[in-house]
This record gives sequence, C-alpha cells and structure tokens, in this order.
Amino acid sequence: MGGAAAPEANGAPPPARGAMAMRVRRQAWFVTACGCVLLWTCLIQLLVYGRVWQGWSPALFFLVGHDVTASGSSSALPPPPPMLPWRNYTSNGYLKVYCNGGLNQMRAAICDMVVVARLLNLTLVVPELDKKSFWADTSNFGDIFDMRHFINSLRNEVQITKRLPKRLSGRGNSSSNLFTMRPVSWSDEKYYLQQILPLFNKFNVIHFNKTDARLANNLPDELQKLRCHVNYHALKFTPEIEALGKTLVEILLERGSFVALHLRYEMDMLAFSGCTHGCSDEEAEKLKRLRYAYPWWREKEINSVARRLQGLCPLTPEETTLILKALGFNKDTHIYIASGEIYGGEKRMSILRAAFPNLVKKEMLLNPEDLRQFQNHSSQMAALDYIVSLASDTFIATYDGNMAKVVEGHRRYLGFRKTISLDRNKLVELLDMHSNKTLTWDNFASSVRQVTEKSIGQPACRKVLANKPKEEDYFYANPHECLTNATNCLTVPENSASNS
Repeated sequence: MGGAAAPEANGAPPPARGAMAMRVRRQAWFVTACGCVLLWTCLIQLLVYGRVWQGWSPALFFLVGHDVTASGSSSALPPPPPMLPWRNYTSNGYLKVYCNGGLNQMRAAICDMVVVARLLNLTLVVPELDKKSFWADTSNFGDIFDMRHFINSLRNEVQITKRLPKRLSGRGNSSSNLFTMRPVSWSDEKYYLQQILPLFNKFNVIHFNKTDARLANNLPDELQKLRCHVNYHALKFTPEIEALGKTLVEILLERGSFVALHLRYEMDMLAFSGCTHGCSDEEAEKLKRLRYAYPWWREKEINSVARRLQGLCPLTPEETTLILKALGFNKDTHIYIASGEIYGGEKRMSILRAAFPNLVKKEMLLNPEDLRQFQNHSSQMAALDYIVSLASDTFIATYDGNMAKVVEGHRRYLGFRKTISLDRNKLVELLDMHSNKTLTWDNFASSVRQVTEKSIGQPACRKVLANKPKEEDYFYANPHECLTNATNCLTVPENSASNS
C-alpha cells in the first residue's frame, strides 16, 4: 500500500520512458539546428556569389555599419574571385607614362592608361608620378598605391612591368632616349587604334609625357568597365595609408555621423584660377606672383570678379559657412576638413569654426608621430582625405576639381552616398543678394536648398555632347555604365566622343 509506486499500464518503468523522450527531443532539436545552419549557409552563398558575379556593387559590404577599412579596397569587400590566368596576347610594345597633376588627376590618368595599354595590347610600365608641379611631391607609385596588388589584379587584362628592360631603357631607365609624345586630349578608342598603334611598328617604346584627360568620357562599355575595375579595385592605397585612414574614420565615427568638407580654398587653387575674392591686396599680389612663377601656366592676367560670377572660383570659408547653415547644418555638426592648408590659415577659418565648433582635420585627430612619414608628401596626405571622404555620411566640395569629381564618382559606385554638389554660379548670385540685403535669410536658405536638392549624388545619366567631349560630364564623376542600380541611359552616339 504505501511502498513502491504502481507500475505504468504497459509495464515500463517511468525513468526509462522519460529518458527515451528526452533523447528523441534532443535528436529532433539537433536535426532542426543543422538544417537551419545548412539552409542559411546556402542562402548566404547564393546571395554573395550571385551578386558578385552579376556585377553587384560592393557597397553593401563596404558601408554596412560603417565597417570601412579604407578607400573601397579589397580588404573591405567580399573575397575576390580566384586569380585569373595571364591573358594570352603578344605585346605590341611598351607604354611608359608620366602622370601629371595632383593625386586624383593622376588617379584618373592611371586608369585611362591601363585602358589604352589593354586596347593596343601593350605592356604598361608602372606609371611615373608628377614630382615637378606646385606640390613638389617626391612620392613614387609604390609610395601611394599597393603596386603588387595593382599588377596582380590586372593580370588578366594587361601586362604590367615595374620597369623597362635594360636593353630598351638606355641610361638608367631614362625617358630622354625614348620617343616621347603628348596624346591628343579627350580622344576616343579610334584615335589610339588608328594613330598611336601604328607608331609601335617603328618604336618599341613610346613615352606619354602628359596623361591627364587623354581619353574621352564616352567609350564602349567594356572599356568603361575596365576603367572602373582599375579605379575601384586595382588602385588600392598602401597598407600604411589604409591603416591610418581607417584610424581616422574610426575616430570620427565614434563621435557620430560627420560631413567631409573639401574646402578647396588653397594657395595653388587660388593662384592658378585667379580667384582673390575676400583676399587683401597683399594676399592677391602674392597669388599673382605665384601664377607668374610657373611658365607653363599660360593664363596670367585674370579678372577675378568675372570668374567668380561665372562660378569658376571655390567658395571662401565665409561663403561656405552661410551655405552650410542654409542647408540645415548646425553647430553640433561634426565636420572633417578634407583639404590641405587653407590660404590665410586659422584666421581665415575663424568664422567657419565659430559656426561649427566640431570642425576637425587630420592633424587634430592624429598623433604627430603617426603623420610624420606622410608629411611633405601632398599626395599621400590627400590619400588620407580621400579615405575619410568616401566614408563620410555627407561629402561636400566647394569646388568641382579632380578630388570632388573622383570622390563623387566613387561614392556613386559605393551605393549613391549623399554627395552635395554646389552650383557656384547660382549660389554666388544668392550670396551677393543676401550680402547686400536684397534677400532675407529665410528666402536665401530656401533658395539654396532648392538649388542643391537635385544635386546630391543620386543616379543620373551623363550628359553627352556630340563633337564637344571636353564639355561633357566627366566619366569619373558619374561612371553610370558600372552602376548596377543606375538609370538605363541611351546609347552614346558614335560621333559624341570624337577628338578635340
């Protein structure tokens, strides 16, 4: 009666029944978990590889959660496809190039010269960078870009060598003994096939001594996509530059969202554009002397007032302050100045800094020792600004120079991040009206927003002008042929990319 419990109806003791049920539940849970893991793995593989092979933009991995490692480099993207074999072609000769200008002018030229080498089946010598311009930067290609990555990532497109063979280079790899020429600007593929390629029947090596804007904006799609492959994948900054750029981005993101402001109010820009609005007579004279000191700068006497009214001058720091306020940015906005030394120094920046106290530049965020190896190398310093500009929540440029255009195009490629383009022609008129009290602040702010509302880096087709390639929209600002989610654009007319 009060001893052992009564047995179950089927005679099985309770502990055995409970253990069996527990074992069944564990097995079911294990099978379900394995199935979920397998299904999830297959789904991820399909999404990643399907999108990569269909030309899916890498922006989603590059940008999600601000996980930016630097400059859109392969280290921030999904693993690339396996290395492809060397393209099977016989080289028609060697192309040696000298890239002139600042970092972004040279960057675009490098992309163009890879396309030319690919088109003509040439072996490209690693480009030589400008060391003679205003910046006097002694950096070589390998000081700015990862040379091994550049060569390897293009191995299936074009043969690239670090230097000419000794039998062809003459004295110390000098270009003085080579056939040297300057290609016609804004030329299409027909020019290179019909006029440049035949020259290699006579010369083993041709040296292009100027490479900026030597290729038309509108070319066949396969050449446009090669331009993008070079610009957004093959041209990766050195590990040292990328690491410091990543550090800058992380410091900024810890503080919240931020604006990268390319304030192009720098001495070289003002001197060579002839823009002196807001400068003292002494400052204007100094700029004029600098312009005259460079014999290659053909335009000497420049009407600064006329150029400004035409929208050909960068906005001053004071003008920029008003525009930013009109666009709705307030004193809590974090702003990174992506520029070199501002003409007039901190005194000239006082009004902008008073309005936006969270104004910083790389020298304020980094230890001086971290920047030491990059100082006196303007292109390497510009590379740091480039990395931060790509990662910013909003990018604004006060002048549509090479930096502004190339960054805008890169941000389009990375998923149309907000890039506010300032129409200086219209904005200068509004600024003057507000200055002379004919336009109230509310009306001024409303007009500024109206001018910029359709210029925020959204998908758009490039403007094509037949027989006027120099006046067309710049390819590197809007490489729509490479954008999988861009608006379908009309086929470029055959005569729209003829030579200038």
